[in-house]
This record gives sequence, C-alpha cells and structure tokens, in this order.
Amino acid sequence: MPHLNPPDLPKPAIRSVLIALMLAIFLGALDQTIVAVSMPAISAQFKDVSLLAWVISGYMVAMTVAVPIYGKLGDLYGRRTLMLFGMGLFTLASVFCGMAQSMEQLVLARIIQGIGAGGMISVSQAIIGDIVPPRERGRYQGYFSSMYAVASVAGPVLGGYMTEYLSWRWVFLINVPLGLGAWLVANRTLVGLPVPQRKPVIDYLGTMLMIIGLTALLLGITQVGQGLAWRSPEVVGLLAGAVLTLALFVWHERRAREPLLPMHLFANRNAVLCWCTIFFTSFQAISLIVLIPLRFQSVTGGGADSAALHLLPLAMGLPIGAYFAGRRTSVTGRYKPMILIGALLMPFSILDMAFSAPQATLLSSAFMLLSGIASGMQFPTSLVGTQNAVEQRDIGVATSTTNLFRALGGAVGVALMSALLLALLQDSSFAHLSGSALIGEGHSGNVLLDGLNAAAGDEQNALRGELLLTFRHLLMVSAAVSLLGLAAAIAMPNRLLRGREHNAR
Repeated sequence: MPHLNPPDLPKPAIRSVLIALMLAIFLGALDQTIVAVSMPAISAQFKDVSLLAWVISGYMVAMTVAVPIYGKLGDLYGRRTLMLFGMGLFTLASVFCGMAQSMEQLVLARIIQGIGAGGMISVSQAIIGDIVPPRERGRYQGYFSSMYAVASVAGPVLGGYMTEYLSWRWVFLINVPLGLGAWLVANRTLVGLPVPQRKPVIDYLGTMLMIIGLTALLLGITQVGQGLAWRSPEVVGLLAGAVLTLALFVWHERRAREPLLPMHLFANRNAVLCWCTIFFTSFQAISLIVLIPLRFQSVTGGGADSAALHLLPLAMGLPIGAYFAGRRTSVTGRYKPMILIGALLMPFSILDMAFSAPQATLLSSAFMLLSGIASGMQFPTSLVGTQNAVEQRDIGVATSTTNLFRALGGAVGVALMSALLLALLQDSSFAHLSGSALIGEGHSGNVLLDGLNAAAGDEQNALRGELLLTFRHLLMVSAAVSLLGLAAAIAMPNRLLRGREHNAR
C-alpha cells in the first residue's frame, strides 16, 4: 500500500506544536468532567431539572457527532484551519455558557461548545499523524492520553473549588483565557502543516445522514443510561431511526464521489480490529469511572469527595500505561504486543476488583491501578495502529473514526452498565427492602443512593450487603465483555510500524 511521507520538522518545532495540541486536548477533555460537580448549583439557580442531564449529554453527543466531520474536512482543507476554527468556536461557546440566563440557553451553548471540542480533539491527533512517523507516534499519543487522565482528575477538583468559592459560571469562563492562549500558540506553531492539493468536494448528503443517524443513536443510548427502559417508545423510535438512517448513510457513501467516511477503510482488517479494541477499552474505562465511585459510596457510605479519591488509582494508571506502551512501541516498532498485554490485563483486573471489597483500600486500589494501566496501554497504541494501516491521505478520517469508536464505546458502556445495574437491583431484594421504584426516569445512581438514605440501622446494613453482591455481578459481566476486546487484540496482525527510514531520500 503506498503512503505519503509526513513532513520532516525539527524537534523544537514538533515540541511547540505538541504543547498547543496537548492544551487543546486538555480543554476538550476537561469539559467532560468539570461540569458534573456544578450541576446542583446550576439547577438551584435556574430552578429547572428537566434539562439538567443534557448540560453534560448535549456536549458529549455534539462532540461525538462532530469528530468524523472534522476528520474529513481536515483531509480536504488542511488541519490548521479546522484546528483554529474548533478552538475559536469552543472558546466563544464557553463565553455563552458562562453568561447563560436559562437552562435552555446553557444547553444550546454546551452543544455549540461540544462541536468546537470535537474539532480540537480529533484534529489534534490527526496532526500528529501528519508530522510524526508511525514508529514514533506511540510516544506522542501517550502524552495525549495523559491529558485525558489529568483532565479526569483535575475536572471534579477544579469544578468543585470554583463552584464553592467563585460561581458555577467560572467552570466555563476559565476556558476563555486558556482557549485564547491555545489559539494564539496554535496559530503561530501550525503554519508548517501540509495543505492538501486536491480540489475539495463536500459530501453534504452524507454529512446530514451521519449527523441525524449518530445523534439519534446517541440520544437513545443516553436516555437508557438516564433510566428509560429499552422498550419505551422514545428509545425504540430513536434507535430504529438511527439504524435506518445509518443504513442509508452506508448505501450513499459507497456511491459518493468524495465520501465523508470512505467505506474502503472498513475493508482494512487491521484498522477495523484497532477500532474494535478501542471501542471495548473505552467501554470498560468510562463505565468503570462512572460505576466505581457509585459502588464505593453505596457500599461504604462515603461521601463524594472520598469516592473521587477512591477513583484516583484508576486515573493514575491511564497515563502510566500510555507512557509505557508509547515508549515500548517506539523502541520495538510493534504495537500489537502492548495492545495484547493491556487486553489480557483488563479482564483479570476487573474480575479481581469484583471480589475485593471497597473497604479494602490497598487491595482495591491496586486492581484499579492495573485496570487503568490496561486501558492506557491500549488507547494510544490502537490509534497508532490505525494510522499506520491507512494511506496518509486518509489519516484525518481514520483518526476521527478511531475517536468516534472511542466515544461510542464510552456511551454504550455507561448506558449498558447503568441499565444492567437497574435490572440487577430490580431482580434482587434491594427494591423490596428499600421500597424504591428503581425503573423509571432518572439516573440509577440517584435512585440507588436515595433508597439507601431512606433506610436506617440494620436495614441499611442489609441493603449495603445486597449492593456489594450486585456490584460484584455487574463487574463480572464487565470482565466478560472485555474478553471481546481481547479477541480483537489476538486477531490483530503483528505489523511493524513505518519509521524514519521511510522518509530517507
């Protein structure tokens, strides 16, 4: 397969570009977590809970849908323009979020902010594919994965501090100076990026079909995660509409002159297996980030601050695994061994977590650290494997498709695990003991903690014992699902990454 050579930039220039890209990744990832702790304050000011969940969900849906569009437009028009547009839109929307006077205005501004964030995250990783040879990309993608981990830890802490001592509006306004700084650095450092010479042809119909199909799919999945039953008319209608629209999208893309998502990429076995790996890795990582604090709070009775500290080993493991896998991939030139080790480690760490009590702090933390390392070893290496498998002209769309599968894995993981938790609680004696209506509108975590708080004394202890068993079964199912990611890693070809020798003249 022929490949275009990435440009040879001096290391100081690559470092300058890297700083701008890491800041963009950090800002986009930070806004996925920083808002959560501000939700009670936002709800209290606007006195509106009906749209509260969409302050986070609207951002996530918009970001996920925007990612593949940015990837294709970056291939057509050049990534510098798209990067600056995404950064500018994100920063401007942050101003609108901070100035919102109603819940409707805030949700709309968050959707616009998510569209900007999709560009920052997707285009950043594609730029590394432009300027760094595949043999060395693992190290740089490891840095990007570290930004995700830092944002997941820093987000709740910064959000809680600013909400408590300043105002929830500063959760958004803090993006303005950071976003402007990142825009100025990117504007100066990204000048040397390659500009495509082919005449751009935009697939408008394909873009519209993909937006409608992915939005319907993500809305349906999100509503299940928020407590609606799979069989409810709203969810069934959204998922059926998503299947039909995405089927039309595939049919159209196979005939389009310049498809938004080239179907020939799905004939690339190595790229597809990398996408499967990253889907299931994200499925596990994001669902664990949601479920583990809930498990800790419900079983031990600890507060939200203690639950955040309990999650710290998992967040710390992500950059450790990413850094180690990135370095080893750069040295050996092979990415499959790192993916395979992470995929093997994942089910064992989750299973061990299932049989360790949250009160056993040291043991539980060790297994969470291992699960974080397992995730970190797979995220950057799967992306490097995808970029190595495609032609240079498809780097942008291949990178955005990888990010799309990563986002879908997280959304599906949270929805499925939350729905399964509700089902397990309904079938257990918890519903009878707590007297709670577990199935219905709302988030499973709120229902669970409300049921616990309504009980007292021996009855509450019995509920906690029941919950420990329920979460054990839930984590066992999660470990079984991770075997699908292991199967994809085993089936992956063990190819050698292209190195700088391919740039020799």
